[in-house]
Amino acid sequence: MWMVNVRSPYGARRLALGMFALLLAALLLFPGQSQGLFDYLDGPVGQLVRLPLEAVSSLDQGISAMWQQYVSLQHVADENRRLKQDMDWLRGENNQLREAASATQRLASLLRFKEQALPAMVAAQVIGRDSSNRFRSVILNKGESDGIQKDMGVITPAGVVGRVVKTTGATAVVLLLTDPNNAIAGLIQRTRDEGIVEGVPQGHARLKYIPMLSAVKEGDHVVTSGLVGGFPRGLAIGTITAIDREEGALFQTAELAPEVDVDRVEEVLVIQAPQSQSADQTVTRPGPVSKPQP
Repeated sequence: MWMVNVRSPYGARRLALGMFALLLAALLLFPGQSQGLFDYLDGPVGQLVRLPLEAVSSLDQGISAMWQQYVSLQHVADENRRLKQDMDWLRGENNQLREAASATQRLASLLRFKEQALPAMVAAQVIGRDSSNRFRSVILNKGESDGIQKDMGVITPAGVVGRVVKTTGATAVVLLLTDPNNAIAGLIQRTRDEGIVEGVPQGHARLKYIPMLSAVKEGDHVVTSGLVGGFPRGLAIGTITAIDREEGALFQTAELAPEVDVDRVEEVLVIQAPQSQSADQTVTRPGPVSKPQP
């Protein structure tokens, strides 16, 4: 029965199709080996399938090369991602170190100023600011337990910051120089004229009650007069930027640019004993008085 099927036209056709399918599968699965076989045979069949075989082989090599390139690019992408993460971490670490170095420099400057200054002082950090916009004030991390009391002056090495207006055991509220409710006795260094420094809503300050005959001018420096408790004499307050002379007025008023940017201050010194220093600087002991001759 099998011999009959093979010899029949229908069976021969099936056998030919099967052989062709097998040959085609071998060509697709093993293009390199098949090409070498047909190169060896170099017969009509080899010539017939050479071009498709070369195309299949070239496609296989191209796909293999593309896969290798894709794998390499994946490794490069993973390496770039890891390096970017390392750079982000190092950048954050660098920012922290830079901030720590800046804080160290500011604290060192405060300590040097504290050692050079005569009054007793307490170093403190700003831990909060008034967010209600009713007052221009900051909160310090030192309070009554550290010897801070109401009306004590607050400064930096650059100049005056404000005055303590409220204390608790561990904190203190400082009313800034630029608050309109603050008042500090000031002195114009060049002319020696005195006045009262008050804050203005625009965030600056002004010197009031300057005598009309004063020769004050723009650029003059204003310092603390030391006549009112809280600050010793000579601490920088600001520089005069404009002068207001109203006709018929009894006094002049000058606009001030504060020496300290109170909105950015981070560390301060609280003056604990300004009055004793002021007294030591301003009071002169009289010499011995000779008795009158009889």
